[in-house]
Formats: sequence, structure tokens, C-alpha cells
Amino acid sequence: MEFNHFDERGNAIMVDVSGKQPTLRTATAAAEVCMSAELLAAIRNSAVAKGDVLGVARLAGVMAAKKTPDLIPLSHPLALHSVAIEFAQDAVAGKIDVSCTVRALERTGVEMEAMTGAAVAALTIYDMCKGSDKSVSIGNIRLLYKEGGKSGLYRRDDGQ
Repeated sequence: MEFNHFDERGNAIMVDVSGKQPTLRTATAAAEVCMSAELLAAIRNSAVAKGDVLGVARLAGVMAAKKTPDLIPLSHPLALHSVAIEFAQDAVAGKIDVSCTVRALERTGVEMEAMTGAAVAALTIYDMCKGSDKSVSIGNIRLLYKEGGKSGLYRRDDGQ
């Protein structure tokens, strides 16, 4: 496996993408937030003391995707054209599935922006709810889908 974030001396570098042509890039990433059924019901009924949990988490996820190059040292600053955060609630499992889809006409992929958006939206759910229940957990942050660029289409094949 070849790593392209290092030069011939082993120094970390930002990959030079200036010679690549911009193409439409899309990526979707997800995260899971697990909690008690009672807390999930409170979120659903807008009864969490800090307010609109999912509304704030949606905004935090969008903002985080836009700030990815400030958080991930070797990522490129990109002109994002779309960031969408969605939530799917599962009352039986006691979880919220967070997804983040990012699109841009760029020279490099938007996977890190999608993963950052999903992760920060999940962290924001925790932050908004920690006063009610500190046992909330976040996990399974993963890339679900990407298209565009040299590597083409990727779709996670684990049924998620």
C-alpha cells in the first residue's frame, strides 16, 4: 500500500492536486448515537432542557464539514456546494443514525468533510443531552458512499 501524504524523506505533506481536473464529488458518511429510550423520546418531543437537539446538531454538522481543513491537518480547503445532515431515529434500538452528504466540484474527494460533518453532528447530540444522560455513546463512524474522481464509485457493502 502506497501512502501519498509523505515525501521521499518521510515528511508529512499535503498532496498536490493542482494538476487534476475538477469533477463532481459526492460522499455520504454516517455515525450512530446510542441512548436510552427515554432520552430518545425526549428528543423526539422537544423536551430536552437545552432545546432543539437535532436542529442544533444539523447546523453543527454543516459548520464542521465546512471547517474540515481547519481540523484535519492535510486536507484541502474545498468550495463545498452542498452539505446535508439527516437523522433516522430507531426507538426500538435506542439510537439516532446521523448521515452527512457533501457535494463539490473539486480536484479531490469530500469524504473527510462528510465524515467530519457526521461526527460533529453526533458529538453535538451528546453535548445537548449530557445533562440528562451521560451514558449516551457515539460510534460506527464510517463512509457509506463516494463517487467522482479517479477512484470512481464506492458503496459500503455491509448492508448499512
